[in-house]
Amino acid sequence: MSNPNNQNIEQCVRESLESYFRDLDGESPNGMYDMLLRLVEKPLLEVVMNQADNNQSRAAEWLGLNRNTLRKKLVEHQML
Repeated sequence: MSNPNNQNIEQCVRESLESYFRDLDGESPNGMYDMLLRLVEKPLLEVVMNQADNNQSRAAEWLGLNRNTLRKKLVEHQML
């Protein structure tokens, strides 16, 4: 069964991207995929780490990541 929160997140992303294109005003975007992943990844990591009481092993499990991969991402986002 579909989670209504997933649809809310999808709609939020969709609306943000549409706004992004409007703000470009005809200019060509560049590197959107990496930009979007960075913008989504940091708040994801912040919320999950907070909910996991900063327990990296628990957060990695919840995210489906290896703990070393999580640590690397936390360093990339200057969260360690």
